[in-house]
Amino acid sequence: MAPIRLIALVLLTAAFASGCGGAGNTGAASTTASIASGGTRAHAGQPPFAWLRPGPPPPGWAQARLPNSVVLTYPASWRRIHSDPGTASAARTDPGSDLIADYLNVTPQQGEETLQDWARFRPAHNMEEGDSHVQVLAAAGGLHFRDGRGSCVIDRYRTPATTYQEIACLVHGPRSANVIVAAGLAARWAHDAPALERAVSAFVP
Repeated sequence: MAPIRLIALVLLTAAFASGCGGAGNTGAASTTASIASGGTRAHAGQPPFAWLRPGPPPPGWAQARLPNSVVLTYPASWRRIHSDPGTASAARTDPGSDLIADYLNVTPQQGEETLQDWARFRPAHNMEEGDSHVQVLAAAGGLHFRDGRGSCVIDRYRTPATTYQEIACLVHGPRSANVIVAAGLAARWAHDAPALERAVSAFVP
């Protein structure tokens, strides 16, 4: 699987390490594990993926269409950024800094990861790509997406520049399997997570 991870940028168009191998009406999971307590925004007594409610994006959001009818949606104020052929990425920069504040990517599954081992595979992949202090906050399987089912992990990791938190899901749709990653600055997660979560909820695999 080619790497997906966030890095410091001087300009929005600077290169990312790109690529990643990779509908019900609720995000209820058949298997859910909350592995660490912080950073998931889940209220007490709620599953960590209670926010996952598959449905259309908010009015005015932009779309990126991929082969096999895969659709990534993102806020209109964000910008598409360069990514590998067959993938789609969009991002928002942090005003006054050279960091990407929020990031979305969809990539067709390329490795041997499965829905069953996703919670182990994704953090291990991040560490292989050079991220450190990887902390799994929550993981779940059997999640419903628009026209698909998947497994997700929420984890936090450190790059040389800063600390990010991500939602990373392997989703099997009717024609293909894809990985969607929604990541943001950990320090701003409580503020930025709703838009990232909405993008994941609107994803069409």
